[in-house]
Amino acid sequence: MVVLSAIAALLPVPYVALSPGPTSNTLGSVGGLELIHISGHKTYPDKGHLNLTTVSVLGGPQQRMDLVTALHGWLDGSIAVIPEEQVYPKGTSAKQAEKESNDQMRDSQEHATTAALRSLGIPVTTHVAVNEVFAGPSKGKLRVGDVIVSVDGKAVDGGTALRKAITAHKPGDAVRLVVERAGKRSEITITTVKAPDASGSAIVGIATRDEATYPFTVRIGLKDVGGPSAGLMFALGIVDKLTPGSLTGGAFVAGTGEIDDSGNVGPIGGIAQKMIAARRAGATVFLAPAGDCAEAVSTVPSGLHLVRVTSLKSALDSLDALRSNPNAKVPSCS
Repeated sequence: MVVLSAIAALLPVPYVALSPGPTSNTLGSVGGLELIHISGHKTYPDKGHLNLTTVSVLGGPQQRMDLVTALHGWLDGSIAVIPEEQVYPKGTSAKQAEKESNDQMRDSQEHATTAALRSLGIPVTTHVAVNEVFAGPSKGKLRVGDVIVSVDGKAVDGGTALRKAITAHKPGDAVRLVVERAGKRSEITITTVKAPDASGSAIVGIATRDEATYPFTVRIGLKDVGGPSAGLMFALGIVDKLTPGSLTGGAFVAGTGEIDDSGNVGPIGGIAQKMIAARRAGATVFLAPAGDCAEAVSTVPSGLHLVRVTSLKSALDSLDALRSNPNAKVPSCS
């Protein structure tokens, strides 16, 4: 029985452990290189802290945790042990999950740059490009890299506008797309099909990504970190570098949150671990997406001022208020 118990304790279990990961200052450098590097526009250095936060993941399809490790995680208040499928959906390999995570990080950097520049009144041109063509109505008609200019004669400048135009149809309807490929435009007609999910809405069977053109260069260099949750902090770092003075006023600010081109901030995962990582790094203010407030308020570490954020503008407004008065009343999770 002792031997069998020992063997059972070492057997792999379908769980992953989320623990506090590294934090990185978007105003600082990583490996001797600026995390956010801007060229072609005047910048203003700031020695403050606007730290993005991360979660370390242990386990997964390729290297599952054993029962002992899982039990240790359940007993450690800083670690969350969750079913593996919440991180690696069924049918998704570790390689596929990594690619998706990297794609999300790339998109978050672009969304952050677009939102930051627009908040400063700097013009940004956006368009929607085909990122993947699935088996179905678009196969053989659309290609990866195609830029979709319009749907049924109406211009589209991003994925949101494209989806709205296509789902306005019923499955089986034909849609007319004007597509730019290799500098030439052509009209392509595609018959929509019914989405396989519960919505049953009309789709054309492609995945797209928004691409933007900026009047100067913004490069974000951060390796070994994936997912979309650093978007808010990237955007704040860009705004801080492009404006005189300091957004933080000397406070150590950390945070998290997915951001879109319009500056709206959405919820993320692992906020409890991210707050712990932020506090360990020295943060005293933490920017939390409103959608994560319920979890955040019940797990916030002592000494960390939790600020509720719904958009880039709300984050900037709160930082402005706290810079003038550290005790100022700003939106908070409750």
